This record gives sequence, structure tokens and C-alpha cells, in this order.
Amino acid sequence: MNEQIVSMITQLVMEKMAQSADSQAAKATAAPTAQPLIQFYDKPANSQHSITEPEAAASEPLIKLYQHGQLHTASTTLEQPLPEAAPAQPFQFDTAPLNDSVQAAQKNTPARIGVGRAGTRPKTKTWLKFRLDHAAAVDAVYGEVSEELLQKLNVFQVTTKVIDKEEYITRPDLGRRLSDEAKALIQQKCKAQPTVQIIISNGLSASAIEENVQDVYLALQQSLNNLNIDMGTTFYIDKGRVALMDEIGEVLQPDVVVYLIGERPGLVSAESMSAYLCYKPRIGTVEAERMVISNIHKGGIPPLEAGAYLGTVVQKILHYQASGVELVAKEG
Repeated sequence: MNEQIVSMITQLVMEKMAQSADSQAAKATAAPTAQPLIQFYDKPANSQHSITEPEAAASEPLIKLYQHGQLHTASTTLEQPLPEAAPAQPFQFDTAPLNDSVQAAQKNTPARIGVGRAGTRPKTKTWLKFRLDHAAAVDAVYGEVSEELLQKLNVFQVTTKVIDKEEYITRPDLGRRLSDEAKALIQQKCKAQPTVQIIISNGLSASAIEENVQDVYLALQQSLNNLNIDMGTTFYIDKGRVALMDEIGEVLQPDVVVYLIGERPGLVSAESMSAYLCYKPRIGTVEAERMVISNIHKGGIPPLEAGAYLGTVVQKILHYQASGVELVAKEG
């Protein structure tokens, strides 16, 4: 039982006894009891132990309390000091210096390592940055590419068999097929059998397209012009998947398809774009026949540099008439 409650009960009993008759006080003074007046029991009321009056048995306490089968008695004196509480200590942040390996890792990765903690939790600044990055990732997936950007790039837009974002996330297969209207529009507006066909899609990050595609596309266009490589009619696909390039290959039959697409956002960057390339893709093309230049954003491969490099990769694919694993084997 709590010691403070025991003390309060003792004090009330003592006050009650102080108000009793002088005769009872004199008797209590003349014959003090050897045992304390209060005992505590943890047993039910019908226990064999009974409460006895002080007049009947002076050696027995007035109240008994049991805890876990062991008798505890409360003293009638209030002079016992309460245990002193430990002094409050000011909170100390984790200020230990990071070791050399953690510092070296921080210089080579944007991952959250060595950020410290406050007690058992992350620091407030670290936690808020995490929440901000998570919100940016959600916005990237559910966002849309602006019409202004498409007008700047002078590209038209087509759709896949996907109806909305929820279906796009849960049905990747529908994002790999053009709608019937899209097929007709592509055949109507695009140049047939070009050497290089460039296509753009928001994929899983509209933010990646908004931030990077203009620089990548213009640099790639200039690189192909300098290499005298024929280009087809570029267009934009809403909610497309990577394997959609296979159906584009079936419809337009280009030698090389360059697919600029927003990648799945992470908690470090929600603006990463990739460029997938494939030599004469057709429905049934395996992933080993594709190649990819990934991590295109301001914190990875600079967009202008990526666009210029893609031109040299296209030239290599046309020279060896292969892409992916087969291109590596021919080069080796």
C-alpha cells in the first residue's frame, strides 16, 4: 500500500484519539502498547483474522493490512522522514562526435544516417524533414504534368487503358497498353519508322518530369541533331509504364525507343527521372534487352549532362544493333 495513504490514515486515527476523553488519554499514557496501533491485511472481510478493540487486547493493533501474504504494520509516529526523491537532471542531447566511418558515409549518401536522437526518438528537425519528404513523395505520385510544360515541349498527349491513379497503382498491366484512341492518334500524328522515337511519361513521379524533362529532352534533341540521327515525333503518355515502349515499337516500328519516365519517389528525392532505351522493342521483349540511365535529377546525374550522354548511347545502340545485355556482349 502507498506509504502516503498509510500516513494519512495514521494521522486521522491520532487526531480522533486526541479528541477522546482525558481518562482514555491518561490510560493510554499510563499503559502504552508495545505493538503499533495499525496493521494492514490483504485478506477478505470474512478472514479468520479479526479486528480487536484496544481495551480487549492492548498488544494487538487497531488495524491490520496484509500485502502478498505478509503482515505490514503502520507506526503511530509521524516523525519518520519520507524518502527523498532523486534530484531532477536537465535533459542532455546526444552531442557525442560521429566516428570517421559515419562521417565518410554522410559525404557519399543522402540517406538518414548519423542524424542523432533525443532520448529514444528522432530529433524534431529530422522528424519534420522525414514528414516533408514523405508528403513530397505522395504528391509526386498523385500529381499531374502541367499543360504549360507540354506546350513548351510541343508534344501532344495520349492515354493508356488506365482510368485513374488508383487503378494505375494497382493494375500495372493496364499502364503497359495504349487505349484505342491513343493508337489512332499516334498513327495519325507520328512519323512512321523513325530512327529514334522519343516518348515521355509521368510514370510514378510527375514532379520528376516537371523538374527535369525539358533540359534532358532539349539536350538529347541537340545531341541527336549533331550526330545526324533521324528523330520521330515526340509525344507524352499519361500514366504509362516502362513496358509500354514495346507497343510503341509495334505501332511505329522505330530502330530505337528512348523513354523518359518519372521513377518511383523515395524519401530522399521525389524528382528522380530515368531514360529507358531499347533496340527495336516489340511486344514480348524481355527486360534484359532494355537499358536505363537512372537517377536523373539535380542531386544525381544533371539533366543537361544526361541528355547529351543519351545521344552517345543511342549512337552506340545503332552501331551494334543491340541493347541491354546483348550490347554489352558485343562491346566486350
